[in-house]
Amino acid sequence: MTLVQLKYVITVAGQNSLNDAAKVLFISQPSLSSAIRLLENEIGFDIFIRSKNGITLTSKGAEFIGYAKSVMEQYELLDAKYISQTEVKKTFSVSMQHYTFAVNAFVELVKQYGMDEYEFEVHETKTHEVIENVKNRKSEIGILYLNDFNRNVLNKLFAEYGCRTAN
Repeated sequence: MTLVQLKYVITVAGQNSLNDAAKVLFISQPSLSSAIRLLENEIGFDIFIRSKNGITLTSKGAEFIGYAKSVMEQYELLDAKYISQTEVKKTFSVSMQHYTFAVNAFVELVKQYGMDEYEFEVHETKTHEVIENVKNRKSEIGILYLNDFNRNVLNKLFAEYGCRTAN
């Protein structure tokens, strides 16, 4: 596995198209497909489902992309600090349903830390996607409201996905 292959799969996942990703990466589509196939063979599972309508991530592929993004972010930090000697912003991402209290807390966090050192992201989405985003490391934290109605189901999902809760 190489950093180039990680860059390729991250780009393909972002474009949802091998052709579009190849254009962005300035390589031929067959070369891109070959590099991804070699990586998939090495790791032992398909990252993408290929169809005539395009490509989508497999569930294992979505998890892999989350880790790949983390590796690439760490590489970029190393490169910026020790090779290029430029400054790169760290990212901090939160997934949540639309909760006013969470949005307000996020705004206060951004005000407290400012935009100089961090690039902040909020993903407002459905409950299961909040959990998936944390599991796949698309977000550092997820915010969900637990109540008597959903507590048992959500706690089961948290345990299944290896997520910790804070009350």
